[in-house]
Amino acid sequence: MIALTGTPGCGKTAVAEELKKRGYKVKSVVELAKEFNCIIDKENDELVIDTEKLAKIDFDGIVEGHLSHLLNPEKVIVLRCNPLLIKKRLIKRGWSIEKVMENVEAELIDVILVEALENCKDVYEIDTTDMSVKGVADAIEEILAGKGDKYKPGKVDWLSKLKDKLEEVARL
Repeated sequence: MIALTGTPGCGKTAVAEELKKRGYKVKSVVELAKEFNCIIDKENDELVIDTEKLAKIDFDGIVEGHLSHLLNPEKVIVLRCNPLLIKKRLIKRGWSIEKVMENVEAELIDVILVEALENCKDVYEIDTTDMSVKGVADAIEEILAGKGDKYKPGKVDWLSKLKDKLEEVARL
């Protein structure tokens, strides 16, 4: 199993669709959770997924979703995106201010990357901010082909990069 993860708004779903077009077996965490009866509850229009139970399934392919790095994958690819762009995308989706800011903060402080590093030894990160969907899919194919050294974690640092814009990040 390969996990394709990242903060909501970073491009996971669009990239997953591109990878499907290229012939990869790709499923979302939600699809797998439904298929293997791993949905616990529904809260505020969001499914609550039993990630421990879902981590025990055998799936040979790419699992897309912001929880996929918790499913005991062999490899994790974390999509990263400038928190200001994530903020714009989530506002455009009509998300609540609280939910938008929760996800902006998560991206700003590397929450998913840190969780991925705690759960898997083979982790990569791709800054999708200025990349096309096809460009991100190309980068993922490089990683899958064993040529992903330039995507090893540690190159994305939003706190340093956005230190002069932190007020803008925090303002809605």
